[in-house]
Amino acid sequence: MARFRTWVGIALAGALSVSLAGCSSTGGKRAEDARKAASAEGRAAVDTPRWTFAMITHSGDGDTFWDIVQSGAEQAAVKDNINFLYSHDAEAQQQAQLVNAAIDKKVDGIIVTLAKPDAMKSALARAHKAGIPVITVNSGSEESREFGALTHVGQDETIAGEAVGEELNERGREQAVCVLHEQGNVGHEQRCDGVEKTFDGKVQRLYVNGTSMPDVQSAIEAKLQTDKSVDAVVTLGAPYADTAVKAKQGAGSKAEIDTFDLNAKVAAGLADGTLGFAVDQQPYLQGYEAVDLLWLYKYNADVLGGGRPVLTGPQIITKDDAAALADYTKRGTR
Repeated sequence: MARFRTWVGIALAGALSVSLAGCSSTGGKRAEDARKAASAEGRAAVDTPRWTFAMITHSGDGDTFWDIVQSGAEQAAVKDNINFLYSHDAEAQQQAQLVNAAIDKKVDGIIVTLAKPDAMKSALARAHKAGIPVITVNSGSEESREFGALTHVGQDETIAGEAVGEELNERGREQAVCVLHEQGNVGHEQRCDGVEKTFDGKVQRLYVNGTSMPDVQSAIEAKLQTDKSVDAVVTLGAPYADTAVKAKQGAGSKAEIDTFDLNAKVAAGLADGTLGFAVDQQPYLQGYEAVDLLWLYKYNADVLGGGRPVLTGPQIITKDDAAALADYTKRGTR
């Protein structure tokens, strides 16, 4: 299977052991079967109070990555008897207002992304003052603890970028373009920082208007037409990988297209060689674990991570792994 850094695997094993504890004995096996049956029937596997958890992300409309995160969160909410509320806004100030609205509703827990942490600081301080536990997810690992969150679930974006740089070295690449589709997103900058740290070649940053795929395609195509030395294009989100492929074709370039994140199209592109590799941070797991960890805190005051992020990536996915993941990407869980 895909290459997965050992220490990331250890962190995940710790996270999952909480959810799967008790399955090693016969009694544990029966309990696990009961939980699976309950989930399949759309009913809770626990008898704890029906707490309300709100997840507020920086997703824009139609972003398939966040559909997967939401799907994982909703599945965990069913199992944990949680009333799950989901909202999102790509504008940081609007996202902060959604957090404040959740606080006003007196929710029992909040899950939030910190793509633009400065805009979220006061809202999270208000949640802390109100005694509402918060878990950050996906972006903001460096600010999570400072802002009073219990823990952070996601990947370290700089480490993920470093993994990309190392993979590019192994593939003999020399000139890479890192395509940033959301200006002001600290996680995206960290990804490109990581690539620059480990890549032996040259990295150029290309800022594009991620809300318009035609604009993204035009910008990448123009870059590839004017700089024939570029032999690798790295997009920072799965939906942009296909657009980069079209740009490459339009420019007549031989550059390899690689991407962060995974979806069905990316898996297909890996399988047919259109894409070189992808970096998977397991968004379904991010949503699922965030809800599960909030439930554990409410039920048993459990906190996972020991003050450090609960890591869900990075995992390098190549053509060799695509077939094994195809069924999961088609159903929307990878």
